[in-house]
Amino acid sequence: MTSISDVELIVLGSGTSAGVPVIGCDCAVCTSDDPRNNRTRPAACVRFMDSSGNPRVILIDTAPDLRQQALRHGLQRCDAIVYTHNHVDHTFGLDDVRRFNVVMQAPIDLYAEPNTLQHLSRIYRHIFAREQNINDSFVATLIPHEIEHNTPLDLFGLRLTPLRLLHGRLPVLGYRLEALDEAGRIAAVQPGPLPLAYCTDVSAIPPETWPRLTGLDTLILDMLRPRRHPTHFSVDEA
Repeated sequence: MTSISDVELIVLGSGTSAGVPVIGCDCAVCTSDDPRNNRTRPAACVRFMDSSGNPRVILIDTAPDLRQQALRHGLQRCDAIVYTHNHVDHTFGLDDVRRFNVVMQAPIDLYAEPNTLQHLSRIYRHIFAREQNINDSFVATLIPHEIEHNTPLDLFGLRLTPLRLLHGRLPVLGYRLEALDEAGRIAAVQPGPLPLAYCTDVSAIPPETWPRLTGLDTLILDMLRPRRHPTHFSVDEA
């Protein structure tokens, strides 16, 4: 028996770093009336019930469009944030998680590799170094944690294993997500998307990561465009 239920993966955004449509572009995609051509910056979340029947939400990245994404999908809470890497289109919505602090009356655990934590601490000094919050303004309350690839992270009955990926020359993370039973062992959840892997912003998969991508029910994989790109998979490569 698993310790979680009602697992739902929500792709909050799947657009490019500039979003879709792009400012000042009159191409067929950017002028399209098709709602599928209106996409916010990349992020996802996993929404589920823990073993005590409590709702849980884990964010994967905080896109600049986080407020819009949360309202669109009815997100009422955020129990943890895990990051793939430190690029602007994956991190610049962090300030908006302060509303979740208010709703839950609790801090939020944040998990990232050391270089991403350093980036966030530098950009959001008013959050991570409270003495920099000169006016004592309304800011997020976060508890940062360092993680490393291939070292599993267990949160509320969900196991997240950080996977090493390459985004051009930049090492980044993807995540393999699996349910745990009440003894802490990997367990099946039916129906639902688990086990799944979320691999955004990737142009190459190192040999060490391939075994972690076997036995999946769901794979979310980056593909930017039909022709090749130096930092993202093309459609054919994916």
